[in-house]
Amino acid sequence: MEVNNEVPLLRDSMNADPFRQFLQWFQEAEQAGMPLPNAMNLATSTQAGRPSVRMVLLKGVDDRGLIFHTNYQSRKGQEIKENPFAAIVFYWSALARQVRIEGKVEKLDPAESEAYFASRPRGSQIGAHASPQSQVVADRDALVAIYQAAEKKFSGKSVPRPRNWGGYRLVPQIFEFWQEGANRIHDRLRYRRDEAGDWVLERLAP
Repeated sequence: MEVNNEVPLLRDSMNADPFRQFLQWFQEAEQAGMPLPNAMNLATSTQAGRPSVRMVLLKGVDDRGLIFHTNYQSRKGQEIKENPFAAIVFYWSALARQVRIEGKVEKLDPAESEAYFASRPRGSQIGAHASPQSQVVADRDALVAIYQAAEKKFSGKSVPRPRNWGGYRLVPQIFEFWQEGANRIHDRLRYRRDEAGDWVLERLAP
């Protein structure tokens, strides 16, 4: 599908619930045939405010937030531990749309992490044990050797979830929906939580 940029994004066309609005746009990105529509840019920062950013995959959405998984000892895991606030951006170029989401990050319940880990391909399960994510390794051969050792260790056995690996949920405080407009009059509609916990929808200048 294509977005007609001559049709502006209006408040009246938006769902009152930003989660429902996000799911609608996400489904439209899937229908547009985009590769990896669940790819998202995740920004975290240290306690001192030094940022870092990387691409990760969205693995679930519910009324509580957006879910992704990683090694808890990775750089992003350590930064989330220091400073549990993060930001996410989805960019769907085929639709000329992006969604920005900001909020607090929390660990998933272990049972949720276990369930997702069990659904992963065996090679990815072994890789979670083998990779000292974000740590310096001597060379690629050393990394391959670690993987092969883990493969041998679990030969003929089920692969358990590593204790240092699991899921996070970003609990949104802000959603911003952006759509490209003609003559750079882009549409930006932001949902934010007010003090009562209700969503407030407002337009931002591009």
